[in-house]
Amino acid sequence: MSINKFLQFLVPKDKKFFPLFHQMSKILVNMAQTLHEAVNVKADERLEFFEKLEKLDAKAEEIDRMINFELSKNFLTPFDREDINALVNKMSEVADYIDASSKRMRLYQVEKVKKSIRKITEANLEACLLIQKAIISLEGFNDLKTVIKCCEKIDKIENKVDNIYDKEIFEIFDKYEDVKQIIKYKEIFSALENTSDKCKLVADVLEVIAVKHS
Repeated sequence: MSINKFLQFLVPKDKKFFPLFHQMSKILVNMAQTLHEAVNVKADERLEFFEKLEKLDAKAEEIDRMINFELSKNFLTPFDREDINALVNKMSEVADYIDASSKRMRLYQVEKVKKSIRKITEANLEACLLIQKAIISLEGFNDLKTVIKCCEKIDKIENKVDNIYDKEIFEIFDKYEDVKQIIKYKEIFSALENTSDKCKLVADVLEVIAVKHS
C-alpha cells in the first residue's frame, strides 16, 4: 500500500481535487453537447455555439491550472500524484480537441454537415458522459466496478468512431475530386476522431486508478 493510500484513512474527505475533477468533467459534457448541437443546426446559426465552446475551453484551461496549483501545495492527495497529473492532462486534451473540431468547422465554413459527423459528435458526447459518471463513481473508491464498466464502454465507443472515420476517409477520397473539399472534411473528421482517442486515454487513466484502489 502506498503512503498516499494509507494516509487517506487519516484525513477528511477530499475537498479540493474531486470538486475540480467534477467541474472539469461537467465542462467536457457541456462542450460535447454544444458541438453536437452545433452540427444539428443551419450553418448561419452555429456561431453562438462556436463562441460558447471557446469560453468553455478557457474554463477547462483554468481548472487545469487550479489542479496543478493544488498539486504544488498539497502533500496529501486523494490518489497518486502522477495519476492526478495524467488525468487532468488527458481531460484537458479532450477539451482542446472538441474546441479544435469546432474551430475547423468554422474556419472551413462547412455548410453541409455529413450524417457521419453527427454520429461522431453524438458518440463523443456519450463518451464524455461516461467520463463524468466514472469520476463520480471513483470518488471515495466505493464504486470502482462502475468506473471499470464506464471505461469499457468508452473503449467500445472509440472503436465505433474509428470505424466511422475509416469509412468516411475512404469515401471522401473516392467521391470528391476537389482537393479543397477533401482537405476540409479530412481535417474535421481527424479532429473529431482525435477527440474520441483522447476520451479513451482518459478512460485508460481512470481504469489504472480504479485497479490500484481495488
